[in-house]
Amino acid sequence: MVAKPHQVDNVSPAGGLSDITVNQFLIGTCTNGRLGDLQIAARVLRGKHVSPDSRLLVLPASRDILLEAISDGTIPMRIDSGAIILPPGCGPCLGAHQGVLAPGEKCLSTANRNFKGRMGCTEAEIYLASPQTVAASAITGVITDPREMLHAAVK
Repeated sequence: MVAKPHQVDNVSPAGGLSDITVNQFLIGTCTNGRLGDLQIAARVLRGKHVSPDSRLLVLPASRDILLEAISDGTIPMRIDSGAIILPPGCGPCLGAHQGVLAPGEKCLSTANRNFKGRMGCTEAEIYLASPQTVAASAITGVITDPREMLHAAVK
């Protein structure tokens, strides 16, 4: 499921939104930046690369999680896939620094809010989804149901 702009309860199945091209993907924040969230997204990304027309930002929830994700290989796998690692803590999900959206851009994020202006620009659109959905979508560049990629990652 994906929450569409500009309300968290404005939801649709990810598979029905495959015509939406996304500029920026965000995995992490205090909401979905736990080690398990980063690991499941890394499994989806394994051996694949972020769409060349978009960017994937990864924001661990804390310094401890960042260090764990570095030591267990989760962060290096993300970097190999083309992800940009941001410093832990608050960031683009509240329009604070790296990852602030430009007018007209679309972001698929694991954060917990998607109201207008949340990521710094009232003319941007924010979609919310699970870490798996964001990772799968970052590979394709459009909103993507992650189940096929998750099934392939388990094999």
